[in-house]
Amino acid sequence: MFWEAMSEINLLAVAASVVASFFFGGVWFGAVVSRLYVVALGMESLPVEKVKPLFIFGPAVCNLFVVLTSAVLMRALKIDSLGEAVCFGLIVGVGYLLSTCMNIAINPNFPRPFFYTLINAPYFVGSSILTSVLLVSI
Repeated sequence: MFWEAMSEINLLAVAASVVASFFFGGVWFGAVVSRLYVVALGMESLPVEKVKPLFIFGPAVCNLFVVLTSAVLMRALKIDSLGEAVCFGLIVGVGYLLSTCMNIAINPNFPRPFFYTLINAPYFVGSSILTSVLLVSI
């Protein structure tokens, strides 16, 4: 069933979802929560020289795997309506992405794990919904 679903995914929709999430992340972390993000990390500011290509493009590559996984699961589960896509995006966003974000933040390197999760969760949940909607719409 999953091999069949993998062969049926729309690569154009996958690419559009990755690009849309990349730009959403740029707006979210670059403008909306940029100052709060460094506070959540326990830093006064994030020096420009610390922002390396890995911190920009690494998440995009990781997101590619999330989008591909969602695409396969949505095909396997026969999710093809907008309403089902939104529900799927919420389930994945909250159940996997938000909870993983919180799980990662609960370690000594994150001085404010709950605040960090609060800053990041809207991006992950929103990106999951955006991705799911694009996967059924394109």
